[in-house]
Amino acid sequence: MESARITMFDTTLRDGEQSPGCSMNVQEKLRLAHQLDRLGVDVIEAGFPIASEGDFAAVQAIAATIRRPTIAALARACRPDIERAWQALKGAEKPRIHVFLATSDIHLRYKLKISREECLQQAEDAVRFAKSLCADVEFSPEDATRTEPEFLCQVLEAVVEAGASTLNIPDTVGYTIPTEFAALISMIRQRIKNEKVMISTHCHNDLGLAVANSLAAVEAGARQIECTINGIGERAGNASLEEIAAALRVRADRYPYHTGIVTEQLFPASQMLSDITKVPVQPNKAITGRNAFAHEAGIHQDGMLKNPLTYEIMTPQSVGVPDSKLVLGKHSGRHALGLRCEQLGHQFDRRELDEIYRKFVVLADKIKHVQDHHLLELIEHTHGSSRRIPPAHVDARATAAAAVEARSTNFPELPSTPLPLSSEHQPDQEDYLWGV
Repeated sequence: MESARITMFDTTLRDGEQSPGCSMNVQEKLRLAHQLDRLGVDVIEAGFPIASEGDFAAVQAIAATIRRPTIAALARACRPDIERAWQALKGAEKPRIHVFLATSDIHLRYKLKISREECLQQAEDAVRFAKSLCADVEFSPEDATRTEPEFLCQVLEAVVEAGASTLNIPDTVGYTIPTEFAALISMIRQRIKNEKVMISTHCHNDLGLAVANSLAAVEAGARQIECTINGIGERAGNASLEEIAAALRVRADRYPYHTGIVTEQLFPASQMLSDITKVPVQPNKAITGRNAFAHEAGIHQDGMLKNPLTYEIMTPQSVGVPDSKLVLGKHSGRHALGLRCEQLGHQFDRRELDEIYRKFVVLADKIKHVQDHHLLELIEHTHGSSRRIPPAHVDARATAAAAVEARSTNFPELPSTPLPLSSEHQPDQEDYLWGV
């Protein structure tokens, strides 16, 4: 049976840009839109045209230039917003107007100051007007996860009748949890009988659950995920596109779905966004952080040198990262230290390397990261240059190390049956224990 296709809706240029310090000008948005096209996203939400002249110009430029994906523009549920969105979008090959209106009682009472009946009528009228301009209309009931379920379904049924073809269910304030959100999506699917209507999800990360909630929604029947590069967005951000794409690939055994995402373009997209906004990616960010494929602990480094599958569930190349890194620090082991010494042109027997290692640990306790020049100074001070490897041998060893690191497939499968364990002493086990 063919796996279900998940539509990837990227809102980096709209919701992501609302992240403090992440605003982009027209040329920067257009540059990132080209990268999103290379990445293979299905829908690019290019902006909120009514917000500013710059946002209007950016949406217009992207609509006129990027032809493969659908280009969406956001609009509040009122005629001026919808007209402005259409003016920006009408040159697109595949335009979409994305209309939103809050539906939770707290938003209706304190922000919009309207009744439920007025909300229902406004949503229906806005979608009907948008549909008269554009064939593809998406509707989002803002703060859906805090909206009374029966009223939420009434609004959704009304906008479908008015012409909405995508119903996006936003967890606007990052309040829901996976089981609860999955139940909500299931209920909506049961109420909305129109099979041509796509259910979408848009999760914020206030409780750190945006990706988990998005995947739970997919399992419950959602077929579009709204997300951003690096997870940027309002407050704690949105669901991270790269984390969702990697999860669907690595855990295809549990998620029988596929996307059009070219995973090798994930890291380039992350780096481009960081370069444009000047907002660095946190080091331990999954998939694209600088430590995502870095290993310092001796036990981990020892395993990585023997078989990278011991500590990596995907290859770095599969998401566009150049390579794994064995970082030399106070937690590093002798194996990683010995390999780096050989790469720098020095080879030692166990006794000699043990002496180097003891001094290395003392140094690593004083500084966070031992650089090559630190290591070379330590070697020179301890052994001089007597143990230097001839250049030809260095090249051969470097080639061999590279061969170990260049694994066969991007998303390797783990063995389906456990590897046999033996109580007998093995030389490799001795190396493992010695290498920590």
